[in-house]
Amino acid sequence: MALSSKSFSQSPQTLSQINLFLNDATYYSDKFITPATDAAVYQSSAAWMSSPKRRKLFAVTLGVYGNAFFVPKRDQSFEIRNSDFSFFTIQNASGETISPATVPTALGDNSTFFLVGQLDAANQIKMQTPIGVNQESIIYPYLQGSISLWKGIELIGKYSSKVKLKQGDYQVYGFGLKHNFSNYVSSLTKHKINLAALFAFSKEDINFDFLDTYTSYGNLGIDKITGKVQTYQFQISASKEWKKFELMLSSITNKSDFKYYLTGEKGQIEEIIPVQFILNERLKDIYKSKVNSIWEISGRYQFKKFYMQSSVAFGKFVNTNLSLQYEF
Repeated sequence: MALSSKSFSQSPQTLSQINLFLNDATYYSDKFITPATDAAVYQSSAAWMSSPKRRKLFAVTLGVYGNAFFVPKRDQSFEIRNSDFSFFTIQNASGETISPATVPTALGDNSTFFLVGQLDAANQIKMQTPIGVNQESIIYPYLQGSISLWKGIELIGKYSSKVKLKQGDYQVYGFGLKHNFSNYVSSLTKHKINLAALFAFSKEDINFDFLDTYTSYGNLGIDKITGKVQTYQFQISASKEWKKFELMLSSITNKSDFKYYLTGEKGQIEEIIPVQFILNERLKDIYKSKVNSIWEISGRYQFKKFYMQSSVAFGKFVNTNLSLQYEF
């Protein structure tokens, strides 16, 4: 049955139910996507600096990188109860009302339940809870390059195309500036010790399938959710060289700003009430900023003009990175 202005009651009670539905959808959005955007920060923070040492003027380095993020169990699911919702009740696949239920975050598995609510006597909303990426690790490739400039300054850029996940996609891109300052201290240079600082800015975009709706009037326009993250990173790195091998330790502090949007094909309900627009306005209430402190250890080996490098970053999460670089 298609919804029309005639079949849809705009009574105060129905409008009140719509408001409760919007509140519940906002609550679920936050719980579902936040672990994934937190993880995106660790992925974008990895391996910005290949080496803190000073390179020759206009030396260019290009590399192919592979990043592997290991999904921790604690961030794969969360628990919901009927008492968490004002509009919805939780049902299993048999249509039985249950509480509590453990549902996946965007980093979780493919288990599902249903969220059911009644707008009025004629219009029910039934949503299948979204599933996660259902992957123990998230692996994606990207390109990174740098060029050394004057006074020990190096310009760095990284870019990944949109990487398809099982239930969404991920993309990161950004640029950074590195400055070597160990060259100011001759004793450090003499002992092959390198020090540098880096400032970087990156953007991370992640998209996931979200609440799949079953209604008498079609889709509500919330079957996709997008997280947009802007990260500002400050990093101090020190390394020691032994012939062709270099060991580097880095301290990373970054600040990330998170924004969330619901997208999807709009339903006929938009002719009466702009659900997608209102929900995106509500999602501004869960915009957030976070500061992370991360340690990274890295090893780099040279053979001719090629470099093989691996790194591990750790803090709240663990992220690994492997790259092959060529220095011109």
